This record gives sequence, structure tokens and C-alpha cells, in this order.
Amino acid sequence: MGNQSKHSPRPGRSLLLGALAAATGIVLCQADAQQVRDYINIVGSSTVYPFATVVAERFGRATQFKTPKVESTGSGGGLKLFCSGIGVEHPDIANSSRRILATEVQTCAQNGVNDIVEVKIGYDGIVIAQAKSAARVDLSLRDVYLALAKDVPNPAGGQTLVANPYRRWSDVNPRLPAVDIEVYGPPPTSGTRDSFVELAMEGGCKTFPWIAALKGEEYSAACRPMREDNRYIEAGENDNLIVQKLESNPKALGIFGYSFLEQNSDKVQGSIVDGVTPDFDTIADGSYAIARPLFFYVKKAHVNVIPGIREYLKEFTSDSAWGEFGYLSDKGLVPLPEQERREVVARVQSLENLHLTETH
Repeated sequence: MGNQSKHSPRPGRSLLLGALAAATGIVLCQADAQQVRDYINIVGSSTVYPFATVVAERFGRATQFKTPKVESTGSGGGLKLFCSGIGVEHPDIANSSRRILATEVQTCAQNGVNDIVEVKIGYDGIVIAQAKSAARVDLSLRDVYLALAKDVPNPAGGQTLVANPYRRWSDVNPRLPAVDIEVYGPPPTSGTRDSFVELAMEGGCKTFPWIAALKGEEYSAACRPMREDNRYIEAGENDNLIVQKLESNPKALGIFGYSFLEQNSDKVQGSIVDGVTPDFDTIADGSYAIARPLFFYVKKAHVNVIPGIREYLKEFTSDSAWGEFGYLSDKGLVPLPEQERREVVARVQSLENLHLTETH
């Protein structure tokens, strides 16, 4: 979190609000004119939070700008705040552990947020973690799906779904431990949850050919809903809580980003998934199945109004930060390939507007 003591307003900053009003065509009332802000406000993903925080702290120490304020709200919650409007009462940047959705871009546009700059920062794996003291388990994506889906293929056969009957891991797969299924993970507002559902749950779901052949809502209903009978326990956006739960109960599993595993490697370990252990190299080369890109989004209308946004972008996309041997890799960020980093830097420098080419 940024240094709150550095966030006090300075006299004359109401000019900043006037410039923002002129730039966006939004009329600010007199009360708004008192809400001056001369620091960057960042919200969003708990996975991206530690990366943004270390960049913000270095940025605050090394420049004349105030340390940005960084809050962990979850990807969905952060993008909701980001898309709520233009002006100093709204965030400048939203961190996200998934790509922004077309529906979120539409919400932004409805609230006057029309120009958005996308910054892809690197890769992260989603870890199914367990206590360091526990015997490491080797799960297939099918095991994960059958353990955590709300409805699963009928064990008696046929092409029908039934409410998940599995209580122990050995019910799912006889080679797994005969212990209760107990998995702590993120809530629906989390980008980590979204990515886990897409990569792990759907990945296991697709191993059933008849489900893979389904389309639209039928496919989503079969693959995406998580069980709601306290076998999957939502732990909020607090990854530290999950680590505490795993330490106190070595039979439980927990879901969070690889970077957090790196930070707590003395307490937890990553389960093997489809024969691959999550680590820096397996995420970088794509052999680990549950890996995803990370992003943050910048409100272009704020760039020349809120002090330091351009300079913050430059710091985040510098080789010393996100490069192969940058300080963010020490925090667990898996860097983009060099050519892709150059392409992202060019888009950031030109403040190229976001273009979504795929549907969601």
C-alpha cells in the first residue's frame, strides 16, 4: 500500500480538476473542486497487487511524484470501480489477473470511460497449494473438475449431469488420498477465480467428449459452476488467510497465484497438475496447464491530468522492473518474451487505445 502520509492535497490543485473537466467534457460541481488528488489511485487484482505495490514504492522513492495508492479489490471489483466514471473520485488504473471483458468495456463507455490503454505485464500460474508438511498430490485437470464442479457426469454412466456426489479425493480417483475434499479459493469477483474456472475447470470438463461437444449455455452450465456445499470455500481476496488455513490443516488445498506461492515457499508448496510442478520455468514455457497473463488498464483521460501516470508506466515497463532479470521477477512475475515486451512498450508510449478482438 502506498504511503498515506504523502497523499495530502496541495494548494492550487483545483486547476487539475478544471483541466480534467475540460479534457473530458464533464462538468464538476464546486464540491468536486475540493476533492483534489495529486497521486495515482490504483485498484484491482490481489495477484497483481504485490507487483504494483513494489513498482509504486520504488517510483515514490526515485521520483518527485507521490507514491501511488494501491488497493487490492479483486479484478472484477477493481474494473467496476475503474469503469464507474471519469474524475478524481474514480481510479486511474485497474490491475487485473484476466483480460478485461467486452461487457466491462461497454460499462466503461456508458460511464464516459471511452479511451483505455491495456498493459500486459507478464504471466502467472494458478497454484493448487498445500502445506509444506503435506505429501504433495498429483492431480489431473479431470480430478480437479470432478472434485470442485457443482454438477458432474453421472458416475453410473450416460450423458447426464448430477449434483456432485464426491466427498473425498479418493472418491474422485482411487489413487488420491482418502481425505475430505476441502479447497479454499477466491470469490467470483476475483480474476484468479475466473482464470481458474477457464483453465482448470473447463480443462477438466473437456476431457469428457460429450460435454466438450456442448455449445453455449449448456456447455457453461456443465463446466463453470463451482460446488456450494462447503467443499469449495470462498476465502475472499485474502491469500494470507488461505496460507493460514493450509498451515493449520495439511489435508486442505488452496488456490492462489504462483507469485504468492513464491512469497510463502517456506510454508506452502504447489501440487502437481497433469504431471507438471508449478515453477517459473514451467509457467514460462507453457507446460504448466493453469497459467494466465496479467494486465493493468489505464484511463487515458487521466494521463495528462493526474501527476505521474506516464512516469509510472515508464517505470513499470522498464527492463529493470519487468525484464528477464528485473526486480518483479524476484517477486514471482514471469516476464513476457523480449519481443512482446517491446511491442507492449510501443503501445504504452503511444497510449494506443484498447481493441478487443475476441468475444467473451
